[in-house]
Amino acid sequence: MLALGILPGALRERSTEAINAFESRFERVGIPALLIQVASGLYLAFTLAPASSWLQLDNPVTRAITVKLALLAATVVLAADARLRIIPKLTPERLGELAWHIIAVTVISVGFVVVGVGYR
Repeated sequence: MLALGILPGALRERSTEAINAFESRFERVGIPALLIQVASGLYLAFTLAPASSWLQLDNPVTRAITVKLALLAATVVLAADARLRIIPKLTPERLGELAWHIIAVTVISVGFVVVGVGYR
C-alpha cells in the first residue's frame, strides 16, 4: 500500500505530508507487527531445525531457514534505520532515501513469499 499507493504521489509532489500521515496512523501497528514477525520467524526456525544446522546450505530446509532469517534481518535493519534516522528528520529532499527503504522492504516481502512457496 505504501510503496504503490502513497509513495509515488509523495515523490511526484515532493511532499512529506502523505508519508507522515501514513506513518503516524500505522506506527502503532507496524512496530508490534515487526516484533511478532521476528518472534514467529525465530520460533519457526527453531521448530524446523536446530540452530546449529541453520547454515548447512546443502539441506533445503536449512537453506530456506537461512534465507528467511537473512530477509528478516534485512527487514529489521531497514525498518530501524528508517524509523530512527530518516523519519524523524524527513524533508522533501530526503524522500528519495526513504523511498529506497520502502522499495527494499517491499522487495524483501516478496522474497519472503517466494522462499516460503519454494519451501512447500
